[in-house]
Amino acid sequence: MKGIIFTEFMDLVEDKFGLEVLDQVLEQAGDEGIYTSVGSYDHRDLVKLIMKLSQITELPAETLQEVFGQTVFNNLYATLPKSASLGECKNSFQFVRLVEDYIHIEVKKLYPDANPPKFEFISESETELVFDYKSARCMSHVCLGLVKGCAEHFNEDLNISMNEKSPDNSHVRFNLTLMS
Repeated sequence: MKGIIFTEFMDLVEDKFGLEVLDQVLEQAGDEGIYTSVGSYDHRDLVKLIMKLSQITELPAETLQEVFGQTVFNNLYATLPKSASLGECKNSFQFVRLVEDYIHIEVKKLYPDANPPKFEFISESETELVFDYKSARCMSHVCLGLVKGCAEHFNEDLNISMNEKSPDNSHVRFNLTLMS
C-alpha cells in the first residue's frame, strides 16, 4: 500500500483526535509512525493502526475507515495528474469509472508491485451505477468513504448501499443511486 495512505491517516487522526491519541495509537500498535508518501508498506500495518484507534476511541473500525475515506478524497484527488480524461469528469459515476479504467492502470505503471482494488462494473444508467469492489485488503468501508467524498466533490446527493458478497469484505457490491 502506498505511503500516502498512511501519512493521510496519521494526519486525520491528529486533526480529529489530537496528537496524544495518535501517539497512543502508534505506541500500542508498536509502530514508529515513519512513512513517506511515495514508499510502499504492508496494508496490515494500516489495519492495525485502525484497530488500535477503534479501541482507544471506542468507535467502530468500519466507521473510522469510512470517515478516513471520505476525508482523504479531496487530498488524493489533488495529487492526481491533470490529464484530459480526469478533467472531463462531470460527475461521480464518471470518476468512479476512471478509477478503474485510468487511475489503477497508471498506479500499476508507476508502481509495478502495487495491488490496487479491482472494480467490476455490473450496470450503469444516468441515475444508477452498480459495481463490485474486490480487494484482498478488505477495506470496503474506505471505498465507501471515498465514494461519499467523491459525491461531495461533485456536489451530488447519492444513495449508496453496500452488499457484502464475501464474509471478509474482500468482495462487496456497491449500488449508487443519484437522488434528484
